Amino acid sequence: MNSSTALAPAPNAKLPPQIPFIIGNEGCERFSFYGMRNILTQFLVSSAILGVLGDEAARKAASKDVFHTFVIGVYFFPLLGGWLADRFLGKYRTILYLSLVYCVGHGFLAAFENNRNGFFAGLFLIALGSGGIKPCVSSFVGDQFDQSNKHLAKFVFDAFYWIINFGSFFASLLMPVLLKRYNASVAFGVPGILMLLATLVFWLGRGRYIHEPPVGQNPHSFARVCWTALTGSGFGLGTGLAALGAIVALGTFFFIKPLGFVSCFCLAIVSLVGLFGLGTWMQIDGARSRHPEEAVEGVRSVLRLLVLFMLVTPFWSLFDQKASTWVLQADAMTKPEWFQPSQMQALNPALVMGLLPFNNLVLYPLLRKLGVEPRPLRRMTAGIAFAGLAWIVIGFMQLAIDGGTPISITWQILPYALLTFGEVLVSATGLEFAYSQAPPAMKGALMSFWSLSVTIGNLWVLLANSSVKSESFSAWAQASSGMSMTAFLMFFFAGFAFIAALAFGAYASRYKVVDHYRKA
Repeated sequence: MNSSTALAPAPNAKLPPQIPFIIGNEGCERFSFYGMRNILTQFLVSSAILGVLGDEAARKAASKDVFHTFVIGVYFFPLLGGWLADRFLGKYRTILYLSLVYCVGHGFLAAFENNRNGFFAGLFLIALGSGGIKPCVSSFVGDQFDQSNKHLAKFVFDAFYWIINFGSFFASLLMPVLLKRYNASVAFGVPGILMLLATLVFWLGRGRYIHEPPVGQNPHSFARVCWTALTGSGFGLGTGLAALGAIVALGTFFFIKPLGFVSCFCLAIVSLVGLFGLGTWMQIDGARSRHPEEAVEGVRSVLRLLVLFMLVTPFWSLFDQKASTWVLQADAMTKPEWFQPSQMQALNPALVMGLLPFNNLVLYPLLRKLGVEPRPLRRMTAGIAFAGLAWIVIGFMQLAIDGGTPISITWQILPYALLTFGEVLVSATGLEFAYSQAPPAMKGALMSFWSLSVTIGNLWVLLANSSVKSESFSAWAQASSGMSMTAFLMFFFAGFAFIAALAFGAYASRYKVVDHYRKA
């Protein structure tokens, strides 16, 4: 449904009564996730579980690789969760069943702190559970609204994002203390208890939710329309590009040894999605003879959004390194003896909780008075640029550290503030925007692609880390820049974000916004 034909919202519309159950579930689940995530690098650096002993630099590098590989998994499995929800189980049952898998994963971390295989199995189960429910929860929130109360959805998505950071804030403060004072079993066990509570809260609202049924074997699904476009009209340029995508995807696995399986697998996915998508776009009109106009235009909407999602991936490569690169930098800074480097991450959710109401109540109304409408895509463009600014600041701080100048950890407040402002503009905005642009039968799949953008962002980090392991590249970068490799990469990622912001803004200026909220 186009925005021009949308029904007017009811002036006396009320918030759906089932929303508090979803919000409560999300707060507990995010505490559990960030509770274990934010201490993962710190635990791995200090543990013998990776088998890297004696060499501190090697331990830190290995810990960063494990962390970003885990994050890649978390944001890859939404593809599976979205597919299960759209095709077979529906969103409610997908969330409930995978939440139980999630709980088991937490149990593995607590039970196998000294067992490599058991610990990694726990990380896999958490990635599967957390990633699998991710597209379903956010789209399940949107399903509770229709055209009569959709104007309230933005505030609920903001509240949804606020509660995520509420849980993250307390987890970031508490878990490092538990890890230091007790042991990893306690520090990883407490988040497991919160995940059990999250599952219970979600289950208690079971009789109140609005359920959009799974579409089952939909002959006009996104994949079927794409396949018809690529194969229905014979071999064209689009079909050739899709075939090239498959060849490039297979070719990436020749580089498993230098890059690792996870990096190669993600590069293969990027190649397939990118070239298949481009090929489908070029031949989409060929699908009109076999599929209804609504399905074909739905695929067009998804493909247009995939370009935006790809352009936002550099933001995630910067944002997620606050839990790895920034924690390792904080460890080299001066700080009180009682303060743990990973506790600095509590600043991010604390700032989010303040910035969300500030933006909605102060900043956006002020911009409107000045004649500047803060449209979603404008906000996201600015957010990517602010992430780049944060990394410029963090890079100059690293130069000072490398030069032997003692730097207080309080200096990290400024880059955290810049990065968090960027996060609010990109992530909180992107959740609601992605849902509003997704056709009803493709909402789970599209929210999965939104999560996949985070996977690709972390892939860029793994590839950058792989380049550091090349002695020739490392020597060239340090000799040509006069910086340490750590500082060089910080400025590299800042430039990466600025280029992405320019490309995102240019594409967004031509993007046609649609409205796919449910009819009343």
